[in-house]
Amino acid sequence: MRRQVPIDTAHTLLEWLEKGGVNQQSPVNGETNQERLTRLEGDKESLVLQVSVLTDQVEAQGVKISDLESSLEEHQHKLNSTEEMLQQELLSRTSLESQKLNLMGEVSYLKLKLVDMEEKQFHGVERQLHIVILWYCIHRYMMELQRLKTGMETLLVANDEKVSRRLSKVTINLCFSLLLRNVNDAQVLNIMYSMSMKSITVLSSRIRRTQSGGLQGEDLEPNQFRRGGLRATAGPRLTRTPESGSTVRDMNTPFSQWTREQVCGWLEDYGLGQYVNLTRQWVDNGQTLLSARPQDFEKEMGINHPLHRKKLQLALRGFSTKALEKSSELDHIWVTRWLDDIGLPQYKDQFHEGRVDGRMLQYLTVNDLLFLKVTSQLHHLSIKCAIHVLHVNKFNPHCLRRRPGEERNPSPSEVIQWSNHRVMEWLRAVDLAEYAPNLRGSGVHGGLIILELRFSSETLAMLLNIPPQKTLLRRHLATAFTALVGMQASLEKREYANATGHAPLTTAAKVRPKKLGFTHFSHLRKRRPDDLADYICPIDSGGLSAMNGVSHRPYAGVRGLSPILDREPERREQVGPKS
Repeated sequence: MRRQVPIDTAHTLLEWLEKGGVNQQSPVNGETNQERLTRLEGDKESLVLQVSVLTDQVEAQGVKISDLESSLEEHQHKLNSTEEMLQQELLSRTSLESQKLNLMGEVSYLKLKLVDMEEKQFHGVERQLHIVILWYCIHRYMMELQRLKTGMETLLVANDEKVSRRLSKVTINLCFSLLLRNVNDAQVLNIMYSMSMKSITVLSSRIRRTQSGGLQGEDLEPNQFRRGGLRATAGPRLTRTPESGSTVRDMNTPFSQWTREQVCGWLEDYGLGQYVNLTRQWVDNGQTLLSARPQDFEKEMGINHPLHRKKLQLALRGFSTKALEKSSELDHIWVTRWLDDIGLPQYKDQFHEGRVDGRMLQYLTVNDLLFLKVTSQLHHLSIKCAIHVLHVNKFNPHCLRRRPGEERNPSPSEVIQWSNHRVMEWLRAVDLAEYAPNLRGSGVHGGLIILELRFSSETLAMLLNIPPQKTLLRRHLATAFTALVGMQASLEKREYANATGHAPLTTAAKVRPKKLGFTHFSHLRKRRPDDLADYICPIDSGGLSAMNGVSHRPYAGVRGLSPILDREPERREQVGPKS
């Protein structure tokens, strides 16, 4: 045991034991010094064993650390070499890119040079080709001009023969009539001579007016110019004009006596030219159309479009009654422009396809509008009020005002003639320019604002898409709207809005066709054919003149013409909305 304990430790223990510093027996455990020494030696052996084990572990860990350091150095070396290779690759790529750009620049320069050379090479050939094409076109035009000249001369000869024949017939008939009336021979001869001289004068004037050619040498001196000479050319007419139509048919002749060609020419002028071929096969004269039934138009002429049949029936009724209607002067092209003015350009294609003209506007029904795909209740009201304005102004095509004038405080009788664009100009004038474009396609015009009781400032704010939370802006609009329509109209609109059963105007409201029940069939037999139509704007001359006249109550003059509701003053509270 002494061999295992270091010498110094053994000497220290022996000295301590000799001095008697420790009792032979532990007072606590009852352990003797010998036992304690034995226990300590066992603990020492276990500690020595643990130290040896830990030493082995430390040596093993040191070996691992050395291996890891060597592998780290190896990887660091590989990383450095990879970075060097990457740097070299980047340098090589940069040089390649620069070479590529240089090559592209050279290629583009070569292409430009090639194009320039090609242009220089083919410029002469192209110029020669242009010259050849130009000469060819000139040659064709000269041939066409010669052909037209020959046809014109032939037509003139034929017309001259027809005119001479007609004049001779008129002369012979006149002479016979004079002879029957016991007129002496001298007078007959004088009349025949005067008629023949007139015919010769007419023929010579026609030939001089229509024939192409230069001025005669004896008429003008050298270096002298005079206006009003002969025409050099006579260009073709691309469209049929009223003057050309009057030569085909005489408007003073009754329609029943019109020939087949005159009727077909009138149909073409009237916008129904697609039915001319079948009409030419069926119609003998104008009386055929006047005596035809509505189903004959569909069967014989192939008019399947209901609005085309209605257009033809209204025109034939005008010929039969010989009533002059100002609305008949407005064609379907004007109606498409009128739709722009009242703010409904989205329906131009449907109205143009239906050939809706001014006369059809006057007799337009709710079902006609539904057939034209106008289903919005607000748009129905817009069209109805616009037709009212046309009635008041006797279908004057220029009654609507498109631009602002010099008026500062316009009266309701002036506002009623405002177009949709003029209303947007008014919005810009009252500092609402940012909301003005929202009125495009809304159908809002002056007639709707003034005539419709349910159209208020709230309706206008809804159409302008002004948010409800912007109360100050809506209040400003209401003030400007009241100043525009006047106090009388504002009071009536407010009273109507406060009435029981009032339904405000909305953009989502639709118009549905009326369904007839069994009780209506008995009334259909008693009514006249004209009463069967539910006109969108009934013809009523009473009370309309007050809108254009100087009246203290411009709105009261049109109280009975509200597009949806015809209310009476004593029944304001009992009237409900009707669709």
